Amino acid sequence: MDEVTGAAAVGSSYPQKNAEILSSQYGINLFLAGLLLTFAWAVHAVGISKSHLLSYLITLMLIQLLWMLWYLCRSCTQRRLIQDKDTHAGARWLKCGITLFAVITLVLDSFKIGYYIDFSNCLSPTEGIFPVTHAVHTILQVYFLWCHAKDVIQSFKTLERFGVIHSVFTNLLLWTNGVLTESKHQLNEHKERLITLGFGNITIVLDDHAPQCNCTTTTLCSIFSQGIYYLYPFNIEYHILASTMLYVLWKNIGRKVEHHQQDKTPFKFHGITVGMIFGLIVLTSTIAIVVVYLIQIGGSKIKSELALTMFYLHAIFVLALMCTAGIVALLIYRLEDRSLDNSKNPARKLDAELLVGTAAGSWLLSWGSILAIICAQAHPKYTWYNLPYSVLVIIEKYIQNLFIIESIHREQEKVNDDIKTLRIVTISRGSTLSLTPLYKEIYNGRAARDPGEVPCLLKGSICGRESDGAGVAKEEMSQDNSSVVHSASDFSFYSRNSVTNNKRRILKNIAAFLFLCNLSLWIPPAFGCRPEYDNGLEEIVFGFEPWIIVVNLAMPFSIFYRMHSAASLFEVNCKT
Repeated sequence: MDEVTGAAAVGSSYPQKNAEILSSQYGINLFLAGLLLTFAWAVHAVGISKSHLLSYLITLMLIQLLWMLWYLCRSCTQRRLIQDKDTHAGARWLKCGITLFAVITLVLDSFKIGYYIDFSNCLSPTEGIFPVTHAVHTILQVYFLWCHAKDVIQSFKTLERFGVIHSVFTNLLLWTNGVLTESKHQLNEHKERLITLGFGNITIVLDDHAPQCNCTTTTLCSIFSQGIYYLYPFNIEYHILASTMLYVLWKNIGRKVEHHQQDKTPFKFHGITVGMIFGLIVLTSTIAIVVVYLIQIGGSKIKSELALTMFYLHAIFVLALMCTAGIVALLIYRLEDRSLDNSKNPARKLDAELLVGTAAGSWLLSWGSILAIICAQAHPKYTWYNLPYSVLVIIEKYIQNLFIIESIHREQEKVNDDIKTLRIVTISRGSTLSLTPLYKEIYNGRAARDPGEVPCLLKGSICGRESDGAGVAKEEMSQDNSSVVHSASDFSFYSRNSVTNNKRRILKNIAAFLFLCNLSLWIPPAFGCRPEYDNGLEEIVFGFEPWIIVVNLAMPFSIFYRMHSAASLFEVNCKT
């Protein structure tokens, strides 16, 4: 009978496995078609215009909107049913983060609508339809993720797999479109800066997709066109976060979840003052460096070299501090004896894979810079600072990845119920009695040995109501001696507890410091401070176009790594 049941279970898993494979292949083909369309528009392929790309993206968003509406309506009709939830997925702080990015994305869409209105005479209608559709898509998707990111879907599984994977790759294509548009804008500015650094031998051809007509209101057009590119980094982060949350939802379809409640781990500022202070100093100084860099770079050769030197020295100092903090945290982990949680967890597995995968973007750029410095014939002074900077980028990501991955896999400390103090207030001869078993007895397993036995009280305990007068007198005589033993036991326990609390406090400060440092290092590349573009040495060694292709491919992953690391470190701080 058991064999028949097992065979039936195995047989029923095949259709779901096939549905998973089919849906993933559908999503990949959807993404590749959009990727080629995006590439064709970027290189000005014959017969491919921006309206074709936007029409494809609008169609994908409308299909996702229909699916989300269907899922929400079906969920409302089944809200009385008990549904499985993945407590590890869709953390509240992650939802708050994606909401913040979504709000800024809505501002970006409003700027695009205003830009279209000002240039409506020469722009395709799709450029006006796209931001409107995108705004509706953003609002509904954020609501969907807030309400259903933790769902473990157990009905209509085949249909839901296709709907969720469609949503995943739709967001990835919107992310790709945002990355490409923002990169083209950065590339145009970079080409203009190269002249000031003395690289006149590089052919400067601007890739201009500007409208071929005059703006109706010049001031507004300037605000919209410039503001759009400052808002793109938030739009890019929004779509990549949405795609990761939806991917976890897709992996959870049909999954058997262990029914246990995860302990809530709220964020607390208590105990992380040192880490927050140093982190805020780094964040403030980074913002100042970025502002000065963007003002100075491209002004003249001397100003550009000073801006690059200033950036490298600041980054070297910050990365050295981050490496030191990560090493200290890992040493504390080596001193602790705590097991790792190896249970199946799609969200945690995805976090670890994204950390290593996106770090490869920074490693690629760093190794390219190191090779360029070694192979170049001429070395301007500022380029030598690029060598320790590139080496530290590689080492810092090694250490930080190890710290984060080990942190999210460590089992949380559970408070032993036997150690919890139980106080029963009774009124006896006008005194308050505390029924607390000895810590020494608890650790030796001798507290409350029998079901009916009441543990002795610490300092003035009563071992039974039926004790005679002599017994009470004897107990009072031994009170002083027992209090000495109890005090020694208490001191040993509190000593161990104090050491543990000190370690936790150090780890929380390190996590808070690294969290703010990663936010700081996200700001420069996200807002146009990219020495990989402006250094110039790599472009001489590898060639202008090959190096620009490498930077444009690797930079989005490097930017996402910092934001994802910050999110992971926030979780580490909450769990520590």
